[in-house]
Amino acid sequence: MSRIFLVDDHTIVRDGLRALLANEPGISVVGEASNGQELLDRLPTTPADVILLDINMPVLDGLATTLRLRTEYPEVKVLILSMLAHERYIGQLFDAGALGYVLKSAEKGEILVAIQTVIAGRRFLCSDLGLNMLRKVLAKDEEPTAEEDPKASRLSRRETEVLQLLAEGHTTNEIAEKLFTSKRTIETHRQNILEKTQTKNTASLIRMAVTQGLLD
Repeated sequence: MSRIFLVDDHTIVRDGLRALLANEPGISVVGEASNGQELLDRLPTTPADVILLDINMPVLDGLATTLRLRTEYPEVKVLILSMLAHERYIGQLFDAGALGYVLKSAEKGEILVAIQTVIAGRRFLCSDLGLNMLRKVLAKDEEPTAEEDPKASRLSRRETEVLQLLAEGHTTNEIAEKLFTSKRTIETHRQNILEKTQTKNTASLIRMAVTQGLLD
């Protein structure tokens, strides 16, 4: 019997996963936690074989938790279950020690396959992410030159969403609520956007985005 521990700061997600796994043979959900630190506090008394782990969480996020697990519980397998689809996050989590990465939008059947694959000790990347990466590789020769490629074209989909909401005058707290994530995550996205576009503050960032026609 494989012991599964669910870690996500949204109760509704944990409830959905527990229901999904309730009648799955050979699997038992042994615990739940709302962040990485809560998981690490409970593992000594609630051992698990596989951790289903979100990335964006308060207190201790998924990346930091995965690094701690690799050091403190190297025998425990980590399957990331997230809405973040950018390859930068995928690479960071695999480098940190995660064995699998699947999107929360994946079909139930694919999530079950991901769990079983990780239980078996093999790596797993969900089909949507794999196909997206393949499309990028195939389209690489068609990318515009540096002179044609605006700075902001390097923004991820989530960063573009944050930029749009900033331009609409929303505060960091309001953006976090709209995108169902934490204030700290939005602040990180904002800093990444400033660095990628080489702008100094939000005002200059929005001016640049307007002049390049990047906003709806």
